Amino acid sequence: MPEAIIDTHIHVWDLEAAAYPWLEGDTSLLNRTYSIKELEADRTRANVVAGVLVQASGNPEDTALMLEVARQTPWIKGVVGWLPLQDPEHVGKWLEENYRAEPYFKGVRHQIHDEPDVRWLLQPPVLESLKLLARHGLPYDLVGISDGHIETALKVADKVPGLRLVFDHLNQPPVQTREKFGKWGDLMKTAAENPDFHAKISGLGTVFGVGKWTPENVLPSIAFALETFGTDRCFCGGDWPVSLLAGGYRQTWETYGAVLAELLEAAEQEKVLYTNAKTFYSLEMEDTL
Repeated sequence: MPEAIIDTHIHVWDLEAAAYPWLEGDTSLLNRTYSIKELEADRTRANVVAGVLVQASGNPEDTALMLEVARQTPWIKGVVGWLPLQDPEHVGKWLEENYRAEPYFKGVRHQIHDEPDVRWLLQPPVLESLKLLARHGLPYDLVGISDGHIETALKVADKVPGLRLVFDHLNQPPVQTREKFGKWGDLMKTAAENPDFHAKISGLGTVFGVGKWTPENVLPSIAFALETFGTDRCFCGGDWPVSLLAGGYRQTWETYGAVLAELLEAAEQEKVLYTNAKTFYSLEMEDTL
């Protein structure tokens, strides 16, 4: 197991504090409140020394919950929150009045994979809001699940130069169709030509599914990401508690650790597991390496 890891993709949710429409009717183990305290023992064993909370719902209550958890949890160093991107006036006002007072607010995400239109980000008001994020140096997390989402991201990057973007969960490699990267791979290669695009190695347990979530099976997708984006623009996330659908938290980091150890020298592993995350999300922390 690596010496120190920054987990850039952790969720918490409280069913009494915020609304989570995607959980309505869900019969899986996810349909309950998840507290950061539940992760303590496993994250210590996995050598996760710092973490970033990522939005789980498109409302201010979810973001307020994450910020409060960050204030009370020393190892949580950042929050990727939600802002109403369709209302750039509100976004601009919030950034001017609140951003500097929220030291844990490190990025923004909207659940575009739940929107009927894969081009949701290309709405003029949303683009105006994304320009405000770029102006403030805030990155944007892309949670896409289709080739159309990558195509949209490419257009966003053209229209909002300087906006740092990261593909959460590698935008779902096409492993279930057994493609050898196909159109997804071609689009990711195009994205990688723009230095503002980054790749988050996360969520692969649920992409591959139970029983197929092994170092051998995920290695080709991770190798592709590292070769395409380079070891300076890749970092990792555990995707807890969603990852519990495919196994435990320690299994997630043991799997990623085994793959990275096979593909990279120690110095490059340190970048992907620690340094790049700290840089991308501007995390303020004492180095433990």
